[in-house]
Amino acid sequence: MTPDIRRRVDRFCQRFGIELPILLAPMAGACPVALSAAVASAGGMGAMGAVLSTPAQIGHWMDDFRRQSHGPAQVNVWVPDPPPVRDAAAEAATRAFLQRWGPAVPASAGDAAPADFDAQFDALVAARPAVASTIMGVFSAAQVSRLKAAGIAWFACATTLDEALQAQAAGADAVVAQGMEAGGHRGAFVDARAEAQTSGLFALLPRLADRLEVPVVAAGGIGDGRGVAAALLLGASAVQLGTAFLATDESTIAEAWKQALPAAEPEHTRATRVFSGRLGRALDTAYVCAAEAADAPRPQPYPVQRGLTAGMRRQAQADDRLEAMQAWAGQSAWMARRGPAAGVVRAMWQQAQALL
Repeated sequence: MTPDIRRRVDRFCQRFGIELPILLAPMAGACPVALSAAVASAGGMGAMGAVLSTPAQIGHWMDDFRRQSHGPAQVNVWVPDPPPVRDAAAEAATRAFLQRWGPAVPASAGDAAPADFDAQFDALVAARPAVASTIMGVFSAAQVSRLKAAGIAWFACATTLDEALQAQAAGADAVVAQGMEAGGHRGAFVDARAEAQTSGLFALLPRLADRLEVPVVAAGGIGDGRGVAAALLLGASAVQLGTAFLATDESTIAEAWKQALPAAEPEHTRATRVFSGRLGRALDTAYVCAAEAADAPRPQPYPVQRGLTAGMRRQAQADDRLEAMQAWAGQSAWMARRGPAAGVVRAMWQQAQALL
């Protein structure tokens, strides 16, 4: 490892209390405490995706995490979008379409609302994770002041240089550079621009590393030590991985989803709005293909679409039926490996060190 990379990595690790520059991505519904604790205990950082979590759930998660690991964790929240514009006729068409893939969808399903962001923030500050992280925007100045007073660092997800500069100006301690290869939701600050902001990680990362004064964490398409080494060479101080851990022993996702990951080629994922109304990358399942067809109704805005698809997604999980499952996955899904998460962390870092 070159002296420059070593200094950059060591500064990041020392500042944020980790031994290895490997962070678990905050995946809502797919970051059980056991998985986060395993990654943190192996020297990395755990994560909670709290987009839909209640304040009590945030506190309980951190309490459970601390009982299982002495390492650090981040808690991730979504910065709210403006209220969606509703269209009753369009929602009716979407409900009719979704009944082909799951149970009947009541009209009230479209009334789904985002979580109470202010209450989540209060709970986050009270729970005192090592890191608070954001997606879809930035904290307010008052919120940043509260984080700093509580000794909580802030990591902001960004998909463009402009977003990254906004986050830095707002007081972010690090920026997560999210490439288009990443699984799950895109972090675009303005929802309408998400499809236009699809830079690949290895184009975005060095640009951010050259322009920002705060550390950059690389996310998207990294699944083994080769990706870790490449990201560090391009200026990252650490990496953040999600899909790479979804097939591990501690992951609690559906078995059909786990089994599909190693067989998924990079072209077998798609950026789509058909699950939540927000753009996100998922396995290109039968439902995704049908919902993206030219004759299918267009997805409703977030969180309306999320509410409309909730019954289908729950039923698919219960039936272990991949065709209609919300199976988020990045383009490196084929790298997902079975086994203990700690072993994945150690093997990844050993390979990266050998290459560097």
